Amino acid sequence: MLPRPVAARAGATAVAVVLGTVGAVGVTTASDAEAAARPKDPRRSQGLFVDRTMLAYQQGGVYRSRLGRVPQSFWVIPEEYAADTVRDDVHEYADDAAAARRTPVLTVYGIPGRDCGEYSSGNPLTTAAEYRAWIRQVAAGLRSQRALVVLEPDAVPLFGGPAGACPTKPPGWHRMLRFASRTLSRAGAWVYLDAGHSSWTPYTRRAAHLKASGIKFARGISTNVSNFRPTRAEKRYAAGLLRGLRRLGVQHLHYVVDTSRNGARPGADGYDVINPTWARVGKRPRLVFRGAFDGTLWVKHPGESDGTEHGGPAAGQWCDLLADRLLGRPESGSC
Repeated sequence: MLPRPVAARAGATAVAVVLGTVGAVGVTTASDAEAAARPKDPRRSQGLFVDRTMLAYQQGGVYRSRLGRVPQSFWVIPEEYAADTVRDDVHEYADDAAAARRTPVLTVYGIPGRDCGEYSSGNPLTTAAEYRAWIRQVAAGLRSQRALVVLEPDAVPLFGGPAGACPTKPPGWHRMLRFASRTLSRAGAWVYLDAGHSSWTPYTRRAAHLKASGIKFARGISTNVSNFRPTRAEKRYAAGLLRGLRRLGVQHLHYVVDTSRNGARPGADGYDVINPTWARVGKRPRLVFRGAFDGTLWVKHPGESDGTEHGGPAAGQWCDLLADRLLGRPESGSC
């Protein structure tokens, strides 16, 4: 269901997406002057990083111009980036972004039991101790790099679902997420703990699960990762979760929405989420910092398969046919 990177990073360069900034005009006080004198966080003003090693960029042509030149998240998974190498790999990516004066965006996807044995199973990390050691190395690579991190897509809604619905749910999963949220945040990352999407019901206890999973250490939540829900529905969903968290004593949180593939109204079957034929690419990412809404990201990589349905290859592999569908172009007929 979720993408996996298939090529090692090397020699990335950057293209910018202009981001919005917010401010206020008023009477200047001593505290205002002190705040103005402090260094401003570059994530509020600079563009998001475009990595030329991404598969869409490597395809060239229309795939590069319409997909590959758009900032997308770098997926950090233990199959590709093991504990003994992930620190350097992550640091290289973040350094490339810093050299381009752009903000690095990463998705950390390595919790044991992820995806409940479905398309993104096969995780080499099987214990909490292995996961914590891996997360420490990811955090070491991100220290002081001012990154955005989407943390463990689907984990909270999958593991927090009905008993028996996820045969691979690991014991102590709340504590693992709590450790990751705290450790990555202490390294200077803005962490968005993933909260599923608006059509993933029931979610009456999701706010409680987010609290138990260390949301208080994070900047906020992410929604719609690798899914297709309209942005308007995701904003309502996120706002409801944040209200629920405020009632639980967790305040001042923010959220981001994945818009990589939500450019069309979902089909009648809301569970058709593996390369659905009706999906289209969504609006380009843009950070706006409007109240609790930090903005939109492309977390899932358009053109990379969710799994072997609707003509797709294995999860994470590039497919011209899938990219053509998302762009509304005539299908190439193959991957």
